[in-house]
Amino acid sequence: MSQGRSFLPTSDWFPAVRSAWRLMLVAVLVLAVLASAIAVITSSHLTREQYARLQRLEREQNQLQTEWGQLLLEESAWSSPARIERLAVERLEMRVPDVSEVEVIRP
Repeated sequence: MSQGRSFLPTSDWFPAVRSAWRLMLVAVLVLAVLASAIAVITSSHLTREQYARLQRLEREQNQLQTEWGQLLLEESAWSSPARIERLAVERLEMRVPDVSEVEVIRP
C-alpha cells in the first residue's frame, strides 16, 4: 500500500459503470411505468364492467317493481268484496239470508 494505490476504480472504468447503472435505472422505471399503465387499464375495464352490471340490475329492479305494483292491483281487483259477492250469487247461487232465517246459537 505504500505505492499509493487506491481501491477506487480508475477514471476510465467509473463512467462506464455509471452509464450502465443509469441505463438499468431507466429500464426499471420504464417497466414500472408500463406495469402502472396496465394496472390502470385493467382497473378502468373492470370498473366499466361493474358499472354496466349495476345498470342492468337497476333496470331489472325497476321492471320487477313495476310488475309487483301490477300484481298488487290485480290482487286488489280479484279480491274486491263486490266481485266476491257477484260470483257467489252467479256461480254458487248464494244469497243473503232474510232476518227470519237467521238463528242465533248461544254457547
